[in-house]
Amino acid sequence: MTAKIIDGKALATQVKQAVRGEVEKLVAAGVLPGLAVVLVGDDPASQIYVRNKKKNCEELGIASQVYHLPADTKEEELKALVDQLNADPKVHGILVQLPLPAPLREEEVTAQINPEKDVDGFHPVNLGRLLRGEKGLCPCTPAGILALIKASGVEVVGRDCVVVGRSNIVGKPVAHLLLQEHATVTICHSRTRNLADLTRRADLLVVAVGKAGLIDGSMVKPGAVVIDVGMNRLPSGKVVGDVDFPSVLEVAGAITPVPGGVGPMTIAMLMKNTVEAAILQNGEKLGKD
Repeated sequence: MTAKIIDGKALATQVKQAVRGEVEKLVAAGVLPGLAVVLVGDDPASQIYVRNKKKNCEELGIASQVYHLPADTKEEELKALVDQLNADPKVHGILVQLPLPAPLREEEVTAQINPEKDVDGFHPVNLGRLLRGEKGLCPCTPAGILALIKASGVEVVGRDCVVVGRSNIVGKPVAHLLLQEHATVTICHSRTRNLADLTRRADLLVVAVGKAGLIDGSMVKPGAVVIDVGMNRLPSGKVVGDVDFPSVLEVAGAITPVPGGVGPMTIAMLMKNTVEAAILQNGEKLGKD
C-alpha cells in the first residue's frame, strides 16, 4: 500500500480562489482589505516569509504594507507602531513576524495587537475563544491542518488523534480544533514515554516538533492520515519534515509532503483571516451584525 499524497498547494489554491471572490465583494461594497506586516531585524527566513505574504496579498487584491524595523528597535517603539496600526481603519490585519530578536518579548507584543486585527490568531483573547469553542480568528497553521485533514476525506468524529508537539502556535491549537470536531485527542511531547506506542494508535497523526525524521513507518498505524508540520533543513540543503516520508508513505493511508503540504495552507489561511477580519470590522457598512 502506498499512501495518498495530500496536495497542500492544490488546496491552498482553492482557498485563495474563494478569498479572491470575497475580496471582490468587499471592494464592491467600498471596503479594501488591508494587511500590515511588521518585520524586526534581518533574519533571512523571516524576510522570505514576509515577501511571500506580500506577494499573496497582491495576487488576491489585498492591500499590504510592510514595516521593516532595525533589530535594535526598543519594545516601546514596536508597541507604538502596533498601536498606530490598531487605530488605522484601513488596516484590518496586523502580523508581527516571529521570531522577534532578543530582548523583545513576543508575548507582550502579540498582546498589544487588537484581537479583531490579530490575523495570526495568537492573541490571548483569540486563543481563549478557541479554547471555549467560540468564533474568532484562528491560528493559521492549525486551521490549515484541519482543512487538509478534511480534504483527505477522513471522518474526524470519534477518531483517535495524536498530536506530537505542544507549542502555542501549532500543537495546542490544533488539538483544540480536533476536539471541536469530536475527535479523541492525545498530545505528546518531549517527555512522553513510549511515544511509538501512542502514535501507532492514531487514526490521525499530526507531527509538529521540528526534528527531522522523528516519526518513521514503524510508528504509524496502517491506513492513518499523517500531517507533517515540520520543516527542517539538512546539511545538504534539502528541506524535510518531522516524518520520515519514504517509510511512512508505505504504511499511511494519506500523508502531506514537505514541502508542498502544510506550508502553502498556512499562507492561504492568513489571507482568509485577513478577509474575515475586514468583514468583522465593517459589519455595519456591509449590513452584517
